[in-house]
Amino acid sequence: MSIAILGYGVVGSGAYEILTKAGYRVSRVLDLRSYPELGDKLTHDIEDIINDKDITVVAEAIGGNTFSYDFASRALKAGKHVVSSNKHLICSYYKELHALAKENGVTIRFTASAGGGIPWLYNLKRGLLCDRIYKVMGIMNGTTNYILDAMIRDSRDFADVLKEAQALGYAEANPSADIDGLDVARKTAISSSIAFDAVVSEDDVLVFSLRNIQKGDIDYIAAKCGKTVRYLGYGMRTENGIAAFVEPTLLSADALESNVFTNNNMISLFGDYVGRLSFYGQGAGKYPTGNALGQDIINILQGDTALIEPKTDAVMHNEEAKRAYFIRTSSETALDFAVSEERVGNVRYIFTDKIGVSVMHEAAKTILAQDEKSFFAGIEE
Repeated sequence: MSIAILGYGVVGSGAYEILTKAGYRVSRVLDLRSYPELGDKLTHDIEDIINDKDITVVAEAIGGNTFSYDFASRALKAGKHVVSSNKHLICSYYKELHALAKENGVTIRFTASAGGGIPWLYNLKRGLLCDRIYKVMGIMNGTTNYILDAMIRDSRDFADVLKEAQALGYAEANPSADIDGLDVARKTAISSSIAFDAVVSEDDVLVFSLRNIQKGDIDYIAAKCGKTVRYLGYGMRTENGIAAFVEPTLLSADALESNVFTNNNMISLFGDYVGRLSFYGQGAGKYPTGNALGQDIINILQGDTALIEPKTDAVMHNEEAKRAYFIRTSSETALDFAVSEERVGNVRYIFTDKIGVSVMHEAAKTILAQDEKSFFAGIEE
């Protein structure tokens, strides 16, 4: 039995190094680039992997969801187990990949796709063995946490910290996936699909970007209510279904999430029996994510090939998740759910009553149409 790795970038090379040092045999690495150190293990042709009967596990670390889906699905059809660190792939083809794995008597694993090096999805699945999970939430993106932490602790501007995060390699040249919440939305969808045994798609997750936050918002929030800000993903059971959303969130200074610093992540599950369990650590990076990919592979090689197949599509009721909000805007949109308002020049600082999450997101569209720099944040009780 041997292993193949698709993609020798940051995560793929990390997994290769970790697995080989641990004594596991990686017989093939697929990449279009040249890596002389790999010798004859390197191939540019996926057929070399698909047709190799000795390869039993294929690790996908290419990224995206085009070639990655083609290659992963072909590996499953060839009777090979597949593990992936690719949240875009898993989120886009959750049902299809599970169906292919079941049809061909193999498994699909993706622990590294949400939480990076944190054993989050592994323990989320384990938590379902004899408990009912009713909520998942947390800091799922190191870039946005790095930005907020620096803004809060060092009293810096968003644009300044973003440039620093890019220079350090925490943020891409185009940081939209991080700061506009797409990365967290995908991780929230994957986490919710497991927690609630129903497929939550990326499009089901309501998202409000972090890019409009200003140093003045942080100062105002601290002065008025003694709270701080973190960027959180939420998935929760509601009366009639599931809610999933990503928002800047106000938290008390002693909340666990408020004390997650730099680019670390922390994700929590809430169960009927176990209560709250929180998982903290590096959510990305060569070795943390490569390690999680390697652990999935080793679990499979040791005989753990159980497949958790989703039962149904999620029934979304984002209006049933209710929370209060903070809004900063120069829009004159009338808000009948506001409970307090202060004006500073032409800027309105508003605190609302508890309303449905989808109600706030709909109202935000109107507000942003009048003032594109408006900001809002949910308030965690």
